[in-house]
Amino acid sequence: MAEAEEQETGSLEESTDESEEEESEEEPKLKYERLSNGVTEILQKDAASCMTVHDKFLALGTHYGKVYLLDVQGNITQKFDVSPVKINQVSLDESGEHMGVCAEDGKVQVFGLYSGEEFHETFDCPIKLLLFERSWMSRWKSSVLHEGEGNIRSVKWRGHLIAWANNMGVKIFDITSKQRITNVPRDDISLRPDMYPCSLCWKDNVTLIIGWGTSVKICSVKERHASEMRDLPSRYVEIVSQFETEFYISGLAPLCDQLVVLSYVKEVSEKTEREYCARPRLDIIQPLSETCEEISSDALTVRGFQENECRDYHLEYSEGESLFYIVSPRDVVVAKERDQDDHIDWLLEKKKYEEALMAAEISQKNIKRHKILDIGLAYINHLVARGEYDIAARKCQKILGKNAALWEYEVYKFKEIGQLKAISPYLPRGDPVLKPLIYEMILHEFLESDYEGFATLIREWPGDLYNNSVIVQAVRDHLKKDSQNRTLLKTLAELYTYDKNYGNALEIYLTLRHKDVFQLIHKHNLFSSIKDKIVLLMDFDSEKAVDMLLDNEDKISIKKVVEELEDRPELQHVYLHKLFKRDHHKGQRYHEKQISLYAEFDRPNLLPFLRDSIHCPLEKALEICQQRNFVEETVYLLSRMGNSRSALKMIMEELHDVDKAIEFAKEQDDAELWEDLILYSIDKPPFITGLLNNIGTHVDPILLIHRIKEGMEIPNLRDSLVKILQDYNLQILLREGCKKILVADSLSLLKKMHRTQMKGILVDEENICESCLSPILPSDAAKPFSMVVFHCRHMFHKECLPVPSMTSPAQFCNICSAKHRGPGSAILEMKK
Repeated sequence: MAEAEEQETGSLEESTDESEEEESEEEPKLKYERLSNGVTEILQKDAASCMTVHDKFLALGTHYGKVYLLDVQGNITQKFDVSPVKINQVSLDESGEHMGVCAEDGKVQVFGLYSGEEFHETFDCPIKLLLFERSWMSRWKSSVLHEGEGNIRSVKWRGHLIAWANNMGVKIFDITSKQRITNVPRDDISLRPDMYPCSLCWKDNVTLIIGWGTSVKICSVKERHASEMRDLPSRYVEIVSQFETEFYISGLAPLCDQLVVLSYVKEVSEKTEREYCARPRLDIIQPLSETCEEISSDALTVRGFQENECRDYHLEYSEGESLFYIVSPRDVVVAKERDQDDHIDWLLEKKKYEEALMAAEISQKNIKRHKILDIGLAYINHLVARGEYDIAARKCQKILGKNAALWEYEVYKFKEIGQLKAISPYLPRGDPVLKPLIYEMILHEFLESDYEGFATLIREWPGDLYNNSVIVQAVRDHLKKDSQNRTLLKTLAELYTYDKNYGNALEIYLTLRHKDVFQLIHKHNLFSSIKDKIVLLMDFDSEKAVDMLLDNEDKISIKKVVEELEDRPELQHVYLHKLFKRDHHKGQRYHEKQISLYAEFDRPNLLPFLRDSIHCPLEKALEICQQRNFVEETVYLLSRMGNSRSALKMIMEELHDVDKAIEFAKEQDDAELWEDLILYSIDKPPFITGLLNNIGTHVDPILLIHRIKEGMEIPNLRDSLVKILQDYNLQILLREGCKKILVADSLSLLKKMHRTQMKGILVDEENICESCLSPILPSDAAKPFSMVVFHCRHMFHKECLPVPSMTSPAQFCNICSAKHRGPGSAILEMKK
């Protein structure tokens, strides 16, 4: 069970055996504070016997018959000498203006605390329970509520219900009906009622909680149904919960739907095996129908607990503030619900800083004693002490926020323990910005031991966070020891870039052959700086370099690039080849040069270049190709220069490719070439076979067949002849098919023309006579008229047309006849 934490605010407390205290991970529900000041003075000379609580003040009764009014801090505000004997009970009305006191000698007094009004009554044994009421004329009228069952140990009044306990049990009286509505008998009659008195408290106007011995009963006062009344009271009591506890009950108080129970504890010594009084306990329990669940349990160290009995303890409470007062003869302890500050205290004590920080953030408007920043700083220190440097550094982002001073303080703390690297990824880079010295200090730390980490920070941190020249000089100093370190060189290039020293940066990137070189050139428009570095760029990445140069032709001219690459013809070719691909005319002045470049470095693209270029000199090209014995290119050039026969001869004599020769002859479509081809092939059977298989559609194969010498063996002759016949039949079929198509098309067009000429033609008032240009229709539709409409859509009044001659009785449109067009042609033109 948890040891209740006490706060010493008065005189020194009696020593407590620390070995009895047990550490628990479960957070207590209540916190405790000793009521001091005037209470300490009172209890040094007297002993507390009872107490009652009001929202405004406290009333404490003592064994010497005195009643003290106290404020909530325990300071004495008033003192009453009521009796020479012990005060048994003190009561206050709801307004706090009247106080009732009963003493051991049977004397009862009621005081008007502010009016001076008093009421006195003395009772002799056997004790009766009397109800005094004001009657007419302000006289007191008394009535006996109960008598004859021994001493009345406790009385509690709430609303219209009075509950009291005597030696036999607990009674409840209804003032409204003037009837006693129940009797709850005492369970354990073996216990002396004077040593183990009954504890009563009203949870609300109809719920009474009874604690006696080790038994707890929760009683609910309910209205009886009208049909059940007869001679019974209008109300009855139902016990809704009943259970046993481990210890003797000294007091009860409600806490929402739970109960606070003050228990008297007796334990047996292991050494002497004798029973002794232990510290009292204050438990919070959850009542169930026949049992209960313990929520929390605290052992209380009160002064003189070793000498106290069950009857010496009392539990009073303030409903409005959930304050619970544990009263013993030598001590008064206040228990209150723990607030969020207390919860955070407990978490910090248990070193649960993460939870404490979260709790403070959630309840930052309600906490009074704690600050989120203080908790966060304590959390960081805790993590550092445990060696969890990365987590501590990460938490700095959330905890330190935008407080630059705190950030700088924490950085220096991390420097002292040699953990600057741990905090570096989390330093603020924008809002706030720390002093440049902080960032430089971390960069120097990395530069001394971790080049890669240094390079990462330079890449991630904005260049304006630190003094760039200081870091540049530091990198240069390190490069003196390791001049070829690529990481340092690359980082130095980035630093030069931040400093807008693009020339030096570009030189380093080119030396490193770094991919960012082209991005750097584009981003900062460094084309003027690369005019003398074109070879380096091409050596690094010729494709990207050429694309960049061609895309920025206005900044670096073609002439300049070609000149710079003069000593590197292979790179010159790459540039000019891509230029030619983009535009066949831009680099025309270099086409002659390109012939040699293609011949030297890229022969597969030479022939396409010769075909696509209209600017290269053919004679020069022919000379180069002949020198290098490039047959295909020479054939093309001879053909292009008009020397087809030489080209054909070269194909046959150099390439010995009959198919290529036939293809060449087909392209030229020259009868002399076919004749040369036949003459060359006539004594070569394989060539004859190729000609027979391919020339059927271009040359009459009979010319070739007649020239074949008698007895010459020709490979696959039969197949070749069959193919010739098949080709001939195919040509015949094609002609017949074409003829049928032409006839069908002619017939279709004739029918279409006939249908068109048979269609009606709309004539309305907008049409005019093409001869006299007056409307074709008369204004008076009732008069007879005559008109002629031709298929060409021209219209005439009949009288406006010339009279047809005897030799040619047919009439024609004068307009169309003059233009030599046939009838209906205008319609066809309109449809087109």
